[in-house]
Amino acid sequence: MLMRNDIDELPKNAANYTALTPLWFLERVANVHPTRKSLIHGSRHYTWHQTYQRCRRFASALSNYSISLGNTVAVIAPNVPALYEAHFGVPMAGSVLNALNTRLNASTIAFLLDHSTASVVIVDQEFFTLAEEALKIWSEKTNTFKPPILIVIGDENCESKSLRYALSKGAIDYEDFLQSGHPEYDWKPPEDEWQSIALGYTSGTTSSPKGVVLHHRGAYLMSLSAALIWGMNEGAVFLWTLPMFHCNGWCYIWTLAALFGTSICLRQVSAKAVYEAISKYKVTHFCAAPVVLNSIMNARPEDTILPLPHVVHVNTGGAPPPPPLLSGMSQLGFRITHQYGLSETFGPSVYCAWKKEWDSLPPESKARLHARQGVRYIALENLEVVNTKTMQPVPPDGKTIGEIVMRGNVVMKGYLKNPKANEESFANGWFHSGDLAVKHEDGYIEIKDRSKDIIISGGENISSVEIENALYSHPAILETSVVARPDEKWGESPCAFVTLKQRVDTSNEKGLVEDIVNFCRTKMSSYMVPKSVIFGPLPKTATGKIQKNLLRAKAKEMGPVKMSKL
Repeated sequence: MLMRNDIDELPKNAANYTALTPLWFLERVANVHPTRKSLIHGSRHYTWHQTYQRCRRFASALSNYSISLGNTVAVIAPNVPALYEAHFGVPMAGSVLNALNTRLNASTIAFLLDHSTASVVIVDQEFFTLAEEALKIWSEKTNTFKPPILIVIGDENCESKSLRYALSKGAIDYEDFLQSGHPEYDWKPPEDEWQSIALGYTSGTTSSPKGVVLHHRGAYLMSLSAALIWGMNEGAVFLWTLPMFHCNGWCYIWTLAALFGTSICLRQVSAKAVYEAISKYKVTHFCAAPVVLNSIMNARPEDTILPLPHVVHVNTGGAPPPPPLLSGMSQLGFRITHQYGLSETFGPSVYCAWKKEWDSLPPESKARLHARQGVRYIALENLEVVNTKTMQPVPPDGKTIGEIVMRGNVVMKGYLKNPKANEESFANGWFHSGDLAVKHEDGYIEIKDRSKDIIISGGENISSVEIENALYSHPAILETSVVARPDEKWGESPCAFVTLKQRVDTSNEKGLVEDIVNFCRTKMSSYMVPKSVIFGPLPKTATGKIQKNLLRAKAKEMGPVKMSKL
């Protein structure tokens, strides 16, 4: 590429150039607001001064074990202070944090620990036996296995038996580990902002998890961009309903340090716990997948605190939220921001920017506009919906489907040890999301499906998301997911898996199916109407995503729909 000369030849120097990293946020808040609350977890309350000291001890203790640049530190834990501290302590030592999904089985965790060559495994006491089994599987699969340093996190909210067992097996107590480090450890920022800060594995909705490598630069930019997009103010009180292991808590772990905020750790998420935290701690913000919002909206009256004592801002993403859910939560007093993104883009990187002129629209129209994924984040330089064959943008007609592609500073470095996947994902100079969408006249994008979830029935492309959105407006339906089922006449046809609300009479399932099908006929074209309706709970990942791969397998096992006149 031909480079043109700038107006000067002034070089970078130590006074005017520093690699971008969110680690500086912690040093700053500890100096500005040392006595302000940083973390609250049950009876444990920490100030920012204490959190900064604990994170420096963390980094110092790691360095005592020669854990530094090039090492990976795995953490298996729910939303507890230790996992928050790891997001600063691990990169302060120059290492890479790999926060693992606690709902994975032992064989999958063994694969991930091996793939990332974890030098340290830090595990919450509740999940110690899971980690123990995973390490055993890992050791038996390779002759070069080197046992990682094993550290256990104790929690007063758990029975002491599991902690005693872990210590008897030689695990180091997390608090003892911290005490071995120096509270004034002279940590160093990365020399290069392209240095890796975190490794996260794709959610497991596909058969082959891929290791997403993120850099300090992107973490810094996304942390600030996330605050600006959401309108977060200094001193925000954030409730951790979103797993911190999911895309590093959508980067809000680092954002809260930048904004002098307070984290309320929630070990187990329930509607009752959310309402209680809002009342007790004056929570201002939380993030949650649609499935969590659904539980909050449909909570038993005795588990709620309504009307809300103050405005609560909610970020939702992870799956397309149906319009009735957005409308219902808004009516309860929650202020909803709809976002979309991927692990590969540091979490949410697209959002439905609200327009003031929408305020005067009817509720259904507002909810329909709100359900669109929207426009790019400040820190994402390019977002487009393209024809996958020509790579040309689709027309902004709200109808023509293309793939969402992205380009910019908040796109991952790449997949760890996976050159083939990198070549495919970065083809033609864009990151390919695999999500199919349309672009509307105002430039807002709207997801229609994952490429693998599109249902092709009789030559027609059917969006499962569109059918799901319609089904969610049925008064008896709590949750639903639509997948393709083999069909003798149409090749494949929509199959709706449905979870009914608690108080629905299920004595006449056949009548319920007929009612749902007739309801769909009033909402969509006949070829989109589900030919099968199956009742029962829906399988989900730890982040609340419905596992459509399992439902597709179940639909396939059911065999094809017989010749139908529907």
